[in-house]
Amino acid sequence: MPQYYSLGKFPSKRHVVFRQPNGKLYSEELVSTEGFSNVYSLLYHLYPPTLVKSVGEPWDVSPAIAIAKNLKHHSFQGFLVPAEKDYIKSRRIMLTNADLQIALAAPTQSMDYFYKNGDSDEMIFIHQGSGTLKTAYGNIRFSYGDYLIIPRGVIYQLVFDTSENRHFIIESHSPIVTPKRYRNEYGQLLEHSPYCERDIRKPVDLETHEEEGEFPIMIKKQGMIFPYIYQTHPFDLIGWDGNFYPWAFSIHDFEPITGRVHQPPPVHQTFEGHNFVVCSFVPRLYDYHPQAIPAPYHHSNVDSDEILYYVDGDFMSRNNVKKGQITLHPGGIPHGPHPGTVEKSIGKTSTEELAVMVDPFRPFMITKDALGVQDSNYHMSWLG
Repeated sequence: MPQYYSLGKFPSKRHVVFRQPNGKLYSEELVSTEGFSNVYSLLYHLYPPTLVKSVGEPWDVSPAIAIAKNLKHHSFQGFLVPAEKDYIKSRRIMLTNADLQIALAAPTQSMDYFYKNGDSDEMIFIHQGSGTLKTAYGNIRFSYGDYLIIPRGVIYQLVFDTSENRHFIIESHSPIVTPKRYRNEYGQLLEHSPYCERDIRKPVDLETHEEEGEFPIMIKKQGMIFPYIYQTHPFDLIGWDGNFYPWAFSIHDFEPITGRVHQPPPVHQTFEGHNFVVCSFVPRLYDYHPQAIPAPYHHSNVDSDEILYYVDGDFMSRNNVKKGQITLHPGGIPHGPHPGTVEKSIGKTSTEELAVMVDPFRPFMITKDALGVQDSNYHMSWLG
């Protein structure tokens, strides 16, 4: 979790008089997690953040489950998910369980409204496209390979540079944080961590909007979208400070951990949440034992499913991998390298693969949207 940060102006003490130049009080807002027991930030608004003009009829965006109990390897061609102009409509949930869900999105237009996920923290991996994540906390530029970490409750807009955008999205019902084993007791990333605080990009360019009118904010809660109209622009902060804010990290800044023989997936771990981990497979040198087999060994997933999202490069253990492909290897049965890939890997010195892996510790359910882009014969692909 990023450490204390601040932007703009705020008083020297919490919860004290803080006036605007016209004599009015700024409106102080505490944004906190786990009640008052975990990270928080204090925000200072020009207007109270409660000025609601209307609330429209909500609509359901919860996933339609096609397979609730699965014990078969699946593959989904993510780039077959159709592009959509609207950001919310573009998000198609592929996999879901009680802890998180995985979605793909291909929005073609910047958001002309604001969005807030009241259910989940979000991790948006940018596979294609670039632009700016705009929030009340400031702005973050993003491009290919970036992970955007947006805590629940953060109101945001995505402004794209072009119409070609592809995203791999995790919605987590728990905070998405740095791995515990890479942090000391004070929260600082340790020397053996594959990345450090210098690699984390925080919001900059605080924009204070002193505007009144009608501002649509689409709020997701309990699998529904509630359309709110607020009287004032949500990005009206004069300043804020604390430990709760959006941030970004590039997969290209992940420093791989290698060894003389094949290293297990935990060395690739990048983030974690309750009952799941996220790993980054990046270009790296292969194992350097003289008889090393770089390709991974067969593995029986006993306690967790394994999801791989293929981003770029030639993935050493798979045949016929395409960009944007997702493979699901469920817990309870083994999976491993495709025929010929073990022999092919021997003697290789490096790989240029790029992929994101998610291991959930509760089984995933598969949605109708996922089945619409599946390779129905993938489970037989080990036959040769």
